[in-house]
Amino acid sequence: MSFEYKINRKKTREISVGDVKIGAGNPIVVQTMTNTLTSDAKATLEQIERCVKAGAEVIRVSVPDKESTDAMREISKNSPVPIIADVHFHYKRGIEAAQNGAKCLRINPGTIGSIDRAKEVVKAAKDNGCSIRIGVNAGSLEEKLLEKYQEPCPDALLESAMESVKILEDLDFYQTKISVKASDVMLAIKSYELLSAACDYPLHLGITEAGTRNIGTVRSSIGLGHLLMQGIGDTMRVSLSISPEEEIAVAYDILKSLKLRNRGVNIISCPSCARQQFDVCKTIAKIEAATAHIVKPISISVLGCVVNGIGEAKHTNIGITGAGSGQHLVYINGKPDHKIPAGSDVADHVIKLALEMDNE
Repeated sequence: MSFEYKINRKKTREISVGDVKIGAGNPIVVQTMTNTLTSDAKATLEQIERCVKAGAEVIRVSVPDKESTDAMREISKNSPVPIIADVHFHYKRGIEAAQNGAKCLRINPGTIGSIDRAKEVVKAAKDNGCSIRIGVNAGSLEEKLLEKYQEPCPDALLESAMESVKILEDLDFYQTKISVKASDVMLAIKSYELLSAACDYPLHLGITEAGTRNIGTVRSSIGLGHLLMQGIGDTMRVSLSISPEEEIAVAYDILKSLKLRNRGVNIISCPSCARQQFDVCKTIAKIEAATAHIVKPISISVLGCVVNGIGEAKHTNIGITGAGSGQHLVYINGKPDHKIPAGSDVADHVIKLALEMDNE
């Protein structure tokens, strides 16, 4: 009997961001955020295209000025996925973004201003078929909550979120998702746990300002992975100081590791040692680069010797292991298939097999 671990996701209500359904057991939606000037519609659309190719299902853009919301007309019209407008400080940007095609408005209650201004943004969202993300952030909590709690803490983030929920519900608005982000991993985890227990709205997960590729990936994997394993989360962004396309790859790697999404090539490889029969590290780097464009789920195991290589190969679509007998063993869909001579370009052979499998 094979071991299988299944995550039981919390059942949340369903909302729509354009034609993308979020919550209620739908697949966890992967998103990112552009870093071009939104006022440059051409550059922003080019980046959106690259992000969609990488797997983004919705994309957020900043709208800091009227030039940006004006550009939203062209961006929303030509984007292949729904656009979320990121609104801070000036509520009119939210109204303009809704009128110009945004499918969701991200509002930070700590920076949007008075309740009356929030009401105007909600009206624009209702009139234009937009959902709203209440985006609470530990770095921009309302002053009254900072005075009450002295510092950002889970209870403060929860209170901020639920106060905003009440405003929307009082306005008969329920197309809402919520985030309670923090750069502190444990603060974010506890805040999301409290929020998940307090409501059934879909939650957007993120460790905000997570950092560079290395430390940011670690922080995001710990924080988001911990929440996802509890069944918490309906959409997510991995926030890293790298290109948005690369953020998406990390997000899918997290989801694939937990068997919550299955997209693209999933590589299992050994760290290599003196037993390796070929250069594992160089081989993996070449395979990963050459198969990054593949969307079809394909699992590949590359191990330098037979200690664990055969066992891992039995559970992947393509497996290769250094046999130490002048030939490397190749498995296809878990079964021994053929051998290749030692000294062969292992990477090229695996890449060829993966491309053939992708085209089947």
